[in-house]
Amino acid sequence: MQRELGMDLVQSGFLLASVQMAGMLLGLCIGLISEKIGLRRCILIGLGILSVSSLLGSFFQQGTLVLLGRIVEGCGFLMVVLPIPALIKRITDAARLSRIMGLWGCYMPAGAVLMLWAGAAWLAVGSWRTLWLVLGMLTLIVMVLTFLLVPPDSKTQTKGAAQQASSHRWPNLLRTTLSSSRVWLLALAFGVYAAQWAAVVGFMPTIYNQAEIAIGTGGLLTALIAAGNVVGNLGAGRFLHAGILPHRLLQAGYLGMIVCAVLAFGLTQSLTIQFVAILLFSIVGGLIPATLFFLAVTAAPSPETTSTSVGWVQQCSSLGQFVGPPVVAWVVHTLGGWQWAWIATVSFAVVGLVIAWSLSRLGLPKG
Repeated sequence: MQRELGMDLVQSGFLLASVQMAGMLLGLCIGLISEKIGLRRCILIGLGILSVSSLLGSFFQQGTLVLLGRIVEGCGFLMVVLPIPALIKRITDAARLSRIMGLWGCYMPAGAVLMLWAGAAWLAVGSWRTLWLVLGMLTLIVMVLTFLLVPPDSKTQTKGAAQQASSHRWPNLLRTTLSSSRVWLLALAFGVYAAQWAAVVGFMPTIYNQAEIAIGTGGLLTALIAAGNVVGNLGAGRFLHAGILPHRLLQAGYLGMIVCAVLAFGLTQSLTIQFVAILLFSIVGGLIPATLFFLAVTAAPSPETTSTSVGWVQQCSSLGQFVGPPVVAWVVHTLGGWQWAWIATVSFAVVGLVIAWSLSRLGLPKG
């Protein structure tokens, strides 16, 4: 896509991140809307937007139109992923919530694994445009399955809870959410994590391409890195269930990402060592999103602000995913090579460590 649309490295970083623009601007707003129109209905609308945007985007010929289409696609993405944690909380036994949130935390790396593996195989015989057509059709199928299999909102929310939620005005929900220091810290923690992971995993195919590794091989290696994040997320769910304190898992995740990023980019020229280091970067980093998803639904200021709290966390996560790739690309471009990428990622991780320490002083729920 970079070659076909005539983009440089920084512009391709924005293409990679543009899908997050809607989340960066509208996360809190969609959190409010999802409670108003119903969580299931919001998910269905989002899947519809994703499907149509993907289908139309495959026909665009200009980079600007592709970027705009990706922004619209981001709106659909947000309407899908934002209501799901609140819906999980409604239908899941409290004793199992930490483990289920560990499973939910895998959605992004699991999707990346599928795209990087199957997508690379597809690109060996087809184009990115036909790939987007296939993804649009698959999303449409998921929308139909969601309509058939997910119970209506009236069956997942008690009458009393529905009346109580409807009695709260949006300004009150916003005020309660944004006045919580815990919600702010959780949101910022997710942002600095997402900035690192999105940049490193998103640019791995570019790094392998510059090293003259075949597209299929590069896609498979990057898919394995994304799969490592799934392992970390599942592990976080089990650790929380076993009683390990959430801030300890956050600290371990950020520290691990620092060590692995320095090793991968700053201390080695070997592609083999770099691959192992980035794989470990993804695994230990996976401790962070599952822990933060669990805290977002359990540490919300009130039950009525669960969706808005998750919305604000998702908004800052999207901000991180939007900022991360261009920042890393700018550092690499300015300093003259990928060996300097660790400067950007380590800076994000250090901020995460400070946030984890601050959260430990506020007191957090246990798994």
